[in-house]
Amino acid sequence: MPFVRITIVGETLADDPAAKKAAISSQVTAAIAEATGLSEREISVVFDEVDAGNWYVGRIDVGTLRSRSQQEST
Repeated sequence: MPFVRITIVGETLADDPAAKKAAISSQVTAAIAEATGLSEREISVVFDEVDAGNWYVGRIDVGTLRSRSQQEST
């Protein structure tokens, strides 16, 4: 019975968390079911939401990286 844990920056889901989680879960579950031949009822998906200030890429937190990216694109 596959168990999928998805860790995601919570702000990514901000405008409609329930719908986005449902869409992600649906697509991940379908892919695993197709690849393994298991029933979708046998596949579990859990979301761990992390604040952007607590997720680092190298030495820089994601919140800072996003701010920099937005400043560069304007």
